[in-house]
Amino acid sequence: MRFGIFGGTFNPIHYGHLRAVEEVRQFLGFDKVIFIPSGNPPFKASDLADASHRYTMTQLATTSNSDFMVSDIEMRNDEKSYTISTIDRLRCLYPDDKLFLILGIDAFMDLPHWKEPSRLVSQVSFVVVTRPGSNVSELAASPYVEAIRPSDNTSIDLLILRGGLQSYVARVSGVDISSTAIRQLVQKRMSIKYLLPESVEQFIYSHNLYC
Repeated sequence: MRFGIFGGTFNPIHYGHLRAVEEVRQFLGFDKVIFIPSGNPPFKASDLADASHRYTMTQLATTSNSDFMVSDIEMRNDEKSYTISTIDRLRCLYPDDKLFLILGIDAFMDLPHWKEPSRLVSQVSFVVVTRPGSNVSELAASPYVEAIRPSDNTSIDLLILRGGLQSYVARVSGVDISSTAIRQLVQKRMSIKYLLPESVEQFIYSHNLYC
C-alpha cells in the first residue's frame, strides 16, 4: 500500500490542511493518508493545546473521509517528537508499504535544522506541497534538492533529492488559512466559522481553547 504521512501540531487543524492533503492523496493515488498530531514537538508554541485535545480535533476533522486515518504514535511517546523517530516506528508498523512524507515548502526548506535530515531523506519519499505565497523555485536553494522536473500530471513535479528516494512537488489549491490566525481570532472573540470543520469549532469553544 501507499501511505501519505502528514504530521503537525494541528493547533488547530483546519480546511487548509484538509484540502491540501486530499488533493495530494488524489494526485498520487495514496491508499490512505495518516495524520499524526505531534506529541511533544521540539519547538513548542506558548499557546499549544494539550496533545489529547489536538488529537481529538484531528479525529473530528477527518472522520468523514474514509481515506484519512489518525495515529497517536507520537502521543504515546514521552520523548521529543522528531520526524526521523516517527518514520522509524512507522517502518516497523508498515515494513512492506511505501511511505510518503507530506509537508509544506517552508517546512522542507527548514530540513537542515531537523534531527538527522540526511538519514530522513534516505528513508522516506517526500511530497512537498505549495502554499499561498510560496514558489516552487525556492526549493532549488535546498542542499538536498538536485533537480525539479515536470511530470505528465501538471499538478505534480518530480523532485530529485541528493541521496534520497523518488519525491514530488504538489501544486495544490491555495487555501490561505493558518492555525495562528485562527487562534488569534479566538483570543479576540471573533468568528472562526468556515475556517475549519464545525465539529472542531465546537470542540475549541467547549474546552475553552486558545482563550
